[in-house]
Amino acid sequence: MGVTDRYRNVAVMPKVLPLFPLRGAILLPRASLTLNVFEPRYLALVDHALAGGRLIGVVQPAPEAGSAESPAGKSFPIRRVGCAGRISSFTENEDGRVVVTLAGVARFAVGEAIAGNAPFRTCQVDFAPYVQDFVGGDGEEDVDRPRLIATLRSYLTANNLNADWDRINSASNERLVNTLSILSPYGPEEKQALLEAPDLRTRAEALVALAEMELAARDDGSGTSLQ
Repeated sequence: MGVTDRYRNVAVMPKVLPLFPLRGAILLPRASLTLNVFEPRYLALVDHALAGGRLIGVVQPAPEAGSAESPAGKSFPIRRVGCAGRISSFTENEDGRVVVTLAGVARFAVGEAIAGNAPFRTCQVDFAPYVQDFVGGDGEEDVDRPRLIATLRSYLTANNLNADWDRINSASNERLVNTLSILSPYGPEEKQALLEAPDLRTRAEALVALAEMELAARDDGSGTSLQ
């Protein structure tokens, strides 16, 4: 059984989650995100999650919260859609930092904040709008994999980047699309659009479109940036 296979439907998910707001970071089902945690409030969040169900909600701060990666306090506005992840591994460093890997479970709609004395934010969450996230591989057959791979090759070549093609070629469409979305170098708005894409095909098409726009900007010398 995989790390997230125990979460089979909305009924087994909590109605409240501790949230880790981080600009430019998204998580998606059955993909992973590694976080380098050093702020006391988020070290406390990790301790809280480890002592309980090991689930953390990853969500971006809203644009009106400013440009900080993770604004101070716990009352700043946040995006209305995030994704729950289970702590699958963690490492404590001698300097007090913790490196945490989250395995994506399902997206959620952010609800009301829960009052409390904890230094991190806790909110009501609703997984019902994203029931398809609990079905592994949902929509894989609709992804245009050849076009996605061809665009990825062009993007890597243009940026003088290498990739582990054995792993890419053996990855399922779901894992490939969701992992590329998480690792993509685009800004918060593009990342949120990838997170909120209604299905895997739409997310893959968005990835291709973003890469093609950047490649076209390079070709015409405009220097246009997506970030």
